[in-house]
Amino acid sequence: MPKKIASGFAALALLLFVAGPIVWLAFHAFATEWRVPNLLPAGLTFEWWGKVFGTPKFVTSILNSLMFAVLSTTLTALICMPAAYAFGRMQFPGRTVMLLGLFATNAFPKMGLFVSIAALYYAFNLMETIPGVTIAHMLGQVVFLTWIPAASFAAVPRRLEDAARDSGAGWLRTFVSVTLPLAAPGYFVALIMAFLASWDEAQATYLVGAPSYSTMPTELYTLVLNSPEQVAAVFSIMLTVPSVVLLLLVRKHIMGGALAEGFQIR
Repeated sequence: MPKKIASGFAALALLLFVAGPIVWLAFHAFATEWRVPNLLPAGLTFEWWGKVFGTPKFVTSILNSLMFAVLSTTLTALICMPAAYAFGRMQFPGRTVMLLGLFATNAFPKMGLFVSIAALYYAFNLMETIPGVTIAHMLGQVVFLTWIPAASFAAVPRRLEDAARDSGAGWLRTFVSVTLPLAAPGYFVALIMAFLASWDEAQATYLVGAPSYSTMPTELYTLVLNSPEQVAAVFSIMLTVPSVVLLLLVRKHIMGGALAEGFQIR
């Protein structure tokens, strides 16, 4: 009995820790005014949502976030799929070192990485351009779209591929009909994680794209300093809800070990 009570309190504390900030933001996003020590808002309104969707620069930042997230995720997935297959299905010299090298891109402060490649951006005129911001976002997605799919490809039984080839299927047909469908759950998790990495990326966009291109995370900096807190709460809700929804979609695969498996070097 004491264990059940302790587990219940722990679950409640975790729920408050996770859901509490979202509930707080939701109240502020619809509140006319809410000040301490009042326990409830003075009133509810849609005024702040109308202000967000009625302001061109806010709408542009929302569209930019979607554009860069979709574009960078698509390109990174296409580029990384051959590498993920090679890491997952083949053994070759330097494999472990290369995997660690990919992980190293996320092991250090991102701002230092972006500053170090700024000279290349200036040399190729990539500053304040869509390709420049997209490439910067892709740098943070490579680890997700290589490590996790590599583990998914490695988990596909080789006997199934051998059976397909014995039946006359070529390498490409075997990959499309057997290997890729079996590895799809892990790849789907990787796509979601990569999309969210771009969706929440602020430093790369600010350093490479500003002032020509702003996204929701970069615009949020300005909102916090120069706008009513309710407007910032609306933007925060719009940033948070897609992340929560997408993670709930893949929770079965994450809880089943697909995400953890993707970060094991074999």
